[in-house]
Amino acid sequence: MKALLIDDERSNLENLRILVETYCPQVGICGAAEDARSASNLLHIHKPDLVFLDIQMPGQSGFDWLRSLPTIDFEVIFVTAYDQYAIQAMRLSAVDYLLKPVCIEELQAAVQRAYRQYSLKVENRRLANLVHYWKDDKPHSRRIALPTLKETHFVKPGEIIRCESANNYTTFYLESGESILICKPIFFYDDLLKPYGFVRCHQSHLVNKASIKSWKRESGDFLLLTDGSEVPVSRSKKDGIKQLLRS
Repeated sequence: MKALLIDDERSNLENLRILVETYCPQVGICGAAEDARSASNLLHIHKPDLVFLDIQMPGQSGFDWLRSLPTIDFEVIFVTAYDQYAIQAMRLSAVDYLLKPVCIEELQAAVQRAYRQYSLKVENRRLANLVHYWKDDKPHSRRIALPTLKETHFVKPGEIIRCESANNYTTFYLESGESILICKPIFFYDDLLKPYGFVRCHQSHLVNKASIKSWKRESGDFLLLTDGSEVPVSRSKKDGIKQLLRS
């Protein structure tokens, strides 16, 4: 979960950064701003999932800044030295309201509430994508959801070169050079990707037929793929792979 810190006092920003980095491992800080204009720029660049927001700032208060935004698609935790703003904060649907100096236990509880809200949004996006997947009558435009701890990636099957498993984890290697580690075993994706030309050439490997360049026979059987990787072919899969490549 990406977080943006907003406070007009640099010392407060640094203190909050240290607390979040030390005690809230589910949060990664993507930026820090000392005024509303800088906050808007960083919001556009990083698209955070969570914003820690001071209320009293020069020029534009935290409340005014929120009201100026066309949409608020992130969670908000207000962090302020004054307690008279609590009702206004709750009216703006803040996840929580922390008083300075920030208590570690209260910070952790607030972040945990924000993380639950964030996880629910991610799950809703995943379900929406699943509905889209089954309704879409254009197979080439379909995407699958690849959920990680921090975000859910939506990837077209044709962008995937191969998948490699290790225990209950699967790494997806994409044409872009990016790799995505998923906390699911490879068999979960075997049937899902089979209609798109993917073949299980080994217990730990699933490859896109379109990404196969050649078959190498040097100290065993290997498939050379378009990204330069070599994937082993198990003895039990050899005949099936050969038949697939002839088709």
